[in-house]
This record gives sequence, C-alpha cells and structure tokens, in this order.
Amino acid sequence: MQKRKVRSLFLSDIHLANPNSQVRRLSEFLDHIEADHIFLLGDIVDLWKLSNRKGRWYKAHEAVLQKIIQRANTGTRVVYVPGNHDPFFRHFSGRALGPVEVHHEHLHTLANGDTFLLMHGDRFDDELHVGALLHNIADTLYESIVAANRHLNQVRSWLGKPYWSLSVALKMTSKKARAYIEAFEHLAVDYARQQGAKGVICGHIHQAKLTTVDGIVYANDGDWVESCTALIETQDGQLEILNAQGETQTTVDEVEASAAPVLIRNSASS
Repeated sequence: MQKRKVRSLFLSDIHLANPNSQVRRLSEFLDHIEADHIFLLGDIVDLWKLSNRKGRWYKAHEAVLQKIIQRANTGTRVVYVPGNHDPFFRHFSGRALGPVEVHHEHLHTLANGDTFLLMHGDRFDDELHVGALLHNIADTLYESIVAANRHLNQVRSWLGKPYWSLSVALKMTSKKARAYIEAFEHLAVDYARQQGAKGVICGHIHQAKLTTVDGIVYANDGDWVESCTALIETQDGQLEILNAQGETQTTVDEVEASAAPVLIRNSASS
C-alpha cells in the first residue's frame, strides 16, 4: 500500500480497550495515510468496557492513540466528536484536550465548498430504541459474533486470505438489521437537512456507506471492530470509503446486494 495524501480522514468506532478492536489493521492503515484533518467521530475509547471490567488498556491500543496524538502535535488538525461509548469526553465540548479539539457536533466544509454535519449518531437511539432487555440480549450476542469474527480472521490471515467480516455479512442478511440501518440513515439525513448541511458524516452503527438519500449525502465511515473501514476526503473534496488496505473492492450497490465486507470507493454527488 503506497502512502496517500488526503485532505481529511474520518474515523469512528475504534473501541480502544475492547479486545475485539482491530488496532493492528488500523495502525498499518494510519502509516499509509497522511491527512491535513483527522476527524474522530466517537467511540474511540470504549469506556463501557473499561467500566464493567470486560476490557483493559492494551499496549497496542495505547500505541494507536499516541500515533494520532503525535499527528495533532505535528500540524494535523484533529477534531474529536465523542460517542455513546466515550461520553465522558463530551464535558470538554467546545474546548481542547491537549492538541485535540472536542466538539459535540461539528460542521466541516469540504474543499469543493459543500458543508457536512459531523456527528457520532447515537442521538437517534431513543427513536430507534427496542427495549432494554432486548438490547442487552443483542449486545451479548453481538460481542460473541465479533469475537468469533476476530478469531476467524486470524486463521484467514495465517492462510493468506483477505479480511472478511462475518458480523457485517450476518447483519446484511437480517431484515430487522437492514430496516434499523435504513431508519438510522433517514434520521441522520433529516437532521443534516435541518442544520442546513449538504450531507452528514457519522459512525455508530458499524456499517460503512456512501450514498445520497432525498438529496442529502449520507456517509458512514464504518468501524474498526467489524468492517475495518475509514472515510476520506480527497484534495478536491470528493469522499471515498476505504478498507484497511486502502483498496477498492466494489461499489455501493454491489455491497448492498452481496452482503460482502463493506469496501467502497465512490464519489458523493447530489
């Protein structure tokens, strides 16, 4: 993978301190991406895991965080929009944590002049709520699936096979999951329209996507637990979703049709 210079890099749902965080893949990805701006769109540190003692602060996780902070210390603008797994840092909204800006939400203007609303996405949880008991059951099942996914890909790596997300594939075959994702997309788009933005960039649901909904661009950068994806803004203001290797595998339509690991390179347009 050759080093690539981009205007902006958007990352979310890294879940540092979660044993299922794919930090090795993210670290290698960061080594090959140079950005003027880095936007961290929530759930960067999994404080939930730390609080219930199901996670711990690994050296590799600390190294990734330090790699990002070093960028901030050497001229890269780093903006942090906390999410529902790291809500403590919302107390610093409008201020700075060292060299990192913290905002509850943020408006970013692309190089082409389009303004995008940046947020995590958990603000819609109440509207999409399915009940505490069902949520706890689903969360336990989800953790089991992503743990299995991590071990599966260790074996695939030993066999020289590319990364493949079991959890993403399962979500895309579930009608309820697809309905939830679609409802989330429409809520995000409607909210961006209310803010007068051309589009919205978010995370939260661990489902990378770049599309246009009702005239508003919807971009989700994915995550680094399941799909291992990031969103970038090119120097001329175009948006692309990349996988950990920065490779292009398929189009948006092909991803939705095949339930393949999300791996998109697509220009956002109205």
